[in-house]
Amino acid sequence: MRIRTAAPAVLTATALAAALLAASPASAASHQGGLHLGHIQYDSPGRDTRSNASLNAEWVNIHNNTRSPIQLKGYKLKDNTGYTYTFGSYKIGAGKTVKVRTGKGADASGVRYWGRSGYVWNNTGDKARLLKPSGALKDSCSWSRAGSGHVSCH
Repeated sequence: MRIRTAAPAVLTATALAAALLAASPASAASHQGGLHLGHIQYDSPGRDTRSNASLNAEWVNIHNNTRSPIQLKGYKLKDNTGYTYTFGSYKIGAGKTVKVRTGKGADASGVRYWGRSGYVWNNTGDKARLLKPSGALKDSCSWSRAGSGHVSCH
C-alpha cells in the first residue's frame, strides 16, 4: 500500500525532473538567441598595411537569430579602447547577418562600414561589445592572444 501511495509522488517528481532537463538546452541556447555577435575577423589576413582593403578585411558579424527583423538604429559596437561604431537606421532581417567592416565603403544590404583609417580590433586580445541603444550590454565576445586571426563567438 505504501508503494502505491509513493508511486504518484515518484511519477510527479520524475515528470518534473524531465521537464527541467528538457528546458535546460533551451536555456543554454538562449545565449545564442536574439541578436548576437557571430564571428569576428580581428586580424586582417596578410600584412597590416593600413590600406582600405586591409582595414576592410577586419570585421564583425552580427546575427539576428529571431523570426522577426530588428531595427539596429542606436545600437553600438565597441572595443576595449573605446572605439565605437553606432548604427544609423538599419533593419536586419530575421535569420540574417550584417557585417561591420572597419574601413571605408558604401553601405549595402548585409554590410556596414565603420569608416576608420586605422585598425580597431587588437590582434593580441580585445573584447567586442554589442550595446543596445539604452547602453545596456546585449552581447560580448573576447579573445586573449594572437591566434588564427578570427574567433567564433557562439
